[in-house]
Amino acid sequence: MKKLQIAFLFLSLLCFNSCGFYSFTGVDIGAAESFYVRYFQNNAPIVEPGIDRDFTFALSDLIQNQTSLNLSANAESADLIYEGEIVDYYFAPQTATSDNVAAQTRLTIVILCRFTNKSIADGSQDFEKRFSFFVDLAGTAQPVGAVLDGAIEEIYERITQDIFQESLANW
Repeated sequence: MKKLQIAFLFLSLLCFNSCGFYSFTGVDIGAAESFYVRYFQNNAPIVEPGIDRDFTFALSDLIQNQTSLNLSANAESADLIYEGEIVDYYFAPQTATSDNVAAQTRLTIVILCRFTNKSIADGSQDFEKRFSFFVDLAGTAQPVGAVLDGAIEEIYERITQDIFQESLANW
């Protein structure tokens, strides 16, 4: 029985160690060691206070939590640079009731992201792209406070994951 346990342990270690550069997230950071996220300005026609800061922190946190990259103090010393702006933030009615009142309201946020990978000289992984996502809210819900915060958090979770996948995933 003891030999069986040792054999199982050995095979388990061999399986997880056989592919030294495999990542469970599918991330390929190459030779990069650090990243920097510039402040994403809110240039949307409707300005919701604080969403620019929240998005910048959400993107930085996601990259730090899912990679071994170090957060750089400035863009000059970073290998990977994320920058951009919030270009749109709006509410739009989706469906109407018989009283001509919105039964659902959709919050949409659009972010323009520029990604630069300085560790690759030819710039083949660099991009400038728009990312957007939306959340539908009940027409009776007031888009303030916890309702708005929850919707924005859900949108940011999706957009940051899309930016992460576009810039670092090698599927």
